[in-house]
Amino acid sequence: MAGHSKWANIKHRKAKVDAKRGKLWSKCSRAIIVAAKNGGPDPAANLTLRYAIDEARAANMPKDTIERAIKKGAGEGAGESYESIRYEGYGPSGVAVIVECLSDNRNRTAGEIRMIFSKHGGNLGAVGCVGYMFESKGLILIDDGAVSEDKIMDLAISAGAEDVAHEDGVWAVRTAPEDFLSVKGAIEEAGIEMVSSEVTMESETMAELAGEDVAKTVRLIDALEDNDDVQKVYTNMDASEADLDAAMA
Repeated sequence: MAGHSKWANIKHRKAKVDAKRGKLWSKCSRAIIVAAKNGGPDPAANLTLRYAIDEARAANMPKDTIERAIKKGAGEGAGESYESIRYEGYGPSGVAVIVECLSDNRNRTAGEIRMIFSKHGGNLGAVGCVGYMFESKGLILIDDGAVSEDKIMDLAISAGAEDVAHEDGVWAVRTAPEDFLSVKGAIEEAGIEMVSSEVTMESETMAELAGEDVAKTVRLIDALEDNDDVQKVYTNMDASEADLDAAMA
């Protein structure tokens, strides 16, 4: 799993540097609208909405913008209808890729995702072709200099975490999705700063890449993430930090 945490850590650093904030906020709004529509506008009773709001706040989305998205999803204001769609496929060198979308036009989105895979040396596959390799997990990354091993271990496990591991200069705290918010809350209450926190998809079967293969895969992921309908992209790529940094330069 070390490669996955390394990838998540570097992605987070990159996002802080060059995120297209308007596009990011648009994706966050769409996720909030759908969550509020499907599960109601009360985040205390709607776990998916709580996740979506948490991600919006992490992206520094204004409170009033978040509230407007919740109201839209609850039926106030102009109606917007999106459906959740998952695509699965293979990137360069056979890397497994999962793409989660929220779309108001399934045919358009399918065509665009297929074209992106093809343009960047990948192949769009059938649903389930790689999904069996991934599992949903809460993942919290903390700089290893921010807290001692004993403290983060005791705190996280007591709060319900499944595992705490030292990976690539960070403490990687993993949880079941339903325990993610309680574990994160306990870490926040302890005053420990987090590098990143998210509910993600992780694979036990990693694909080790190097050099240009890493660069090609990163270009595919960037192109997918740049699509307005794409919410999340997951991959089982493993690579050195040097190769990842070079690919993102």
